[in-house]
Amino acid sequence: MTKPVLCVVTSHPIKGATGIPTGFWLAELTHPLKELEEAGFKTVIASIRGGQPPIDGFDLSDEVNAHFWKDTDFQQRLAKTPSLAELNGADYSAVFFAGGHGTMWDYKDSVEAQRIIREVYESGGIVSAVCHGPAALVNAKLSNGEYLVANKKVAAFTNEEEKEVQGIGVVPFLLETALIEHKAQHQAAPNWAENVVVDGRLITGQNPASAKAVGTAIVKALTA
Repeated sequence: MTKPVLCVVTSHPIKGATGIPTGFWLAELTHPLKELEEAGFKTVIASIRGGQPPIDGFDLSDEVNAHFWKDTDFQQRLAKTPSLAELNGADYSAVFFAGGHGTMWDYKDSVEAQRIIREVYESGGIVSAVCHGPAALVNAKLSNGEYLVANKKVAAFTNEEEKEVQGIGVVPFLLETALIEHKAQHQAAPNWAENVVVDGRLITGQNPASAKAVGTAIVKALTA
């Protein structure tokens, strides 16, 4: 098989000034993981700062969540995630950024996330994200100084979805707007509809309903 797939989650635990706990959305990690691992790919789970990442969207009635949550190995991997600063993007065939509201505070301005994205992409790998995960793509630049998302089709959590979950005024920026400002061609579907957009080696999904399909698209791209 090819090099491992790097799966990244947020390290940020609180929604801004609200005091409300947040983190990464569990199903946005587990559903792509299931697709990747069933296809035979090795995966590494990392976080922005390393260590145990905060979890949001903890729904164990979701069979995939429950399967992973009962897995001691998964628990150990989460407890000891490496930080992005410890890793080299060229060591991975793809990088995937899971969502959850925590990402809105630590993905966009993470120089390590930007470096990993550049290293994966420029070594011929896949860059992917789902829901709020594309926050990591907003400021990511290639070595030529251009934004990775410029003139590329992307999907991400929409302003309308943010409005519906009463996130406007809580999150520090609107993801759809930020991507468009850096010349991304944002492709929106109706709220909560599965929507995955593939533009070359950039794969993005709009919301939690798109997580599994993003995983499937990564597998397809890596086995093409």
